[in-house]
Amino acid sequence: MTVRQLPETLINQIAAGEVIERPASVVKELVENAIDAGALRIEVATAGGGKSLIRVTDDGRGMDAADLELAVRRHCTSKISSDLDTIATLGFRGEALPSIGSVAKLRILSRTGSADSGHAVQVTGGKAHAVRPAAANRGTVVEVRDIFYATPARLKFLKSDRAETGAITEVFKRIAIAFPNVRMTLSGSDRTTIDYPATGSDRLARIAQVLGKEFSDNAIALDAEREGVGLTGFACVPTYNRANSLQQYAFVNGRPVQDKLILSALRGAYSDTIPRGRYPVAVLSISIDPALVDVNVHPAKADVRFRDPGLVRGLIVGAVREALTRHGDRASSAGRSGMVEAFRPRVGGVHDRTAGDRSPARPLGQAYATISSPMRPLETGVSGFAETGQPGLGGLSAPSARHDAGKANNDNEVQPDDDFPLGAARAQLHENYIVAQTGDGLVIVDQHAAHERLVYENLKRSLATRTISSQVLLIPDVIDMPEEDCDRLLTHADELAEFGLVIERFGPGAIAVRETPAILGDFDSSGLVRQLVDELAEWGDSGELKARIDYVAATMACHGSVRSGRRLSGEEMNSLLRQMESTPGSGQCNHGRPTYIELKLSDIERLFGRR
Repeated sequence: MTVRQLPETLINQIAAGEVIERPASVVKELVENAIDAGALRIEVATAGGGKSLIRVTDDGRGMDAADLELAVRRHCTSKISSDLDTIATLGFRGEALPSIGSVAKLRILSRTGSADSGHAVQVTGGKAHAVRPAAANRGTVVEVRDIFYATPARLKFLKSDRAETGAITEVFKRIAIAFPNVRMTLSGSDRTTIDYPATGSDRLARIAQVLGKEFSDNAIALDAEREGVGLTGFACVPTYNRANSLQQYAFVNGRPVQDKLILSALRGAYSDTIPRGRYPVAVLSISIDPALVDVNVHPAKADVRFRDPGLVRGLIVGAVREALTRHGDRASSAGRSGMVEAFRPRVGGVHDRTAGDRSPARPLGQAYATISSPMRPLETGVSGFAETGQPGLGGLSAPSARHDAGKANNDNEVQPDDDFPLGAARAQLHENYIVAQTGDGLVIVDQHAAHERLVYENLKRSLATRTISSQVLLIPDVIDMPEEDCDRLLTHADELAEFGLVIERFGPGAIAVRETPAILGDFDSSGLVRQLVDELAEWGDSGELKARIDYVAATMACHGSVRSGRRLSGEEMNSLLRQMESTPGSGQCNHGRPTYIELKLSDIERLFGRR
């Protein structure tokens, strides 16, 4: 077959298949161009999930007639000159506009700040028209209509309008978080308008606009640097987690990325604080010399490649763990919100007497019965904190720290103090929940969950200070697997040996397991090794073995901690509170549940109508 040069339009359509995957990809490329142009206000309008219309308006530097003519040509850009070593802009390849124009109807209207009028250019299905004068404000308006009309086969593979709208929203949010100094608006006939006012240098305020106030209530600030690589951002407390990884945002020099190295490091930092199937919430921003990172390894620029990946991973893991150690005793604010909501009167739940109690008086000595009451709720089901068969208060354990006049010098007396974030224990409810008074509210502690976490942390420290014992197998377990998997395992052999798993090569396509961790007892070593291989292929690290050891330690902690139903003295309750305050990660148990819930005095006053 004869070799021939492909037509320019076909070349652009092939490039569009890599760069322009869906309408969200168009929005990403156009908004990034606007940011590179120095825009401080960007407006995005869509229709039909971006299939019918995408319009991006900015107040950036704009383009003159000569720039417009070149902008719609392939590999024409103002962002780089001669090399790819120091890319400091979001775009750099000069492919976006000609690729979009090859599969859609593209119109660009632009005017520079010094020009009296603007110019417009139109590209339809890869055919560019002449640049013409046009009335325009300072900045640029890019309008894309009927995406993939020139390639109908691609159009058939797009999802529903609703799904495409959601994808555009997600891309828009990621860019908005990265640039808090830019006002960004997303509107259209297919959505509710989203408007993010500029917050300047206040990154947390912009994140709260995008992810909600709950994020800022549960966020821990990050600020670390190692060998010229900086890490800033926010990591949330472990109890504030999600069922997916959609609220994990990573940026490299302001560029939104979804890099496996960064996500794997974040996963490792929360490895023993969040249960399987749950994901932490974090916003990480990495600043690095552009010469030390390659951003040209993915058509959509979603992945990057670091010259020293170990340095970046260690920085992320170390900074997040240090932050969790510093504030790891905090509990999620979601628990407080749930408690306040549970206390609110509702139909079918706790009886609402705010309008005045007009029920007839009961005869003295007659017990209240819901079913016979003339003012009974519409439903008899349990709601909120209302319980059927609630036990009386006769069995309530004595307060741990009574305030009696004339006994102010009692050594056993513990008063709420700012030095004690969890306050002073006042009572034990149902032989499981400790009620403590703080300087500005109260705290309810799950004694079993709290003590379980304390025992677990002690076990972890014990395991970290000594080598994990291993047991030698009488007959080595030989596991057949592909040669490349064997190579992956052997590169981490020393790391695995530290955890008691000793392996060696057994021919070109097999691994022999010589020793296993004694703490795991009798287990399926073949299944563990194969799972380690899968993790190494997916994430580049092997956390499964450590996770299993941590699971055994967590189980031991669960069985060795104080049980529910045990009455504690005042000294024991206060001792538990003090240990929680000094132990990192005490805000959640080994299973990811909160160990305590804090209720502020202002919340209590609102419940009783005092505010």
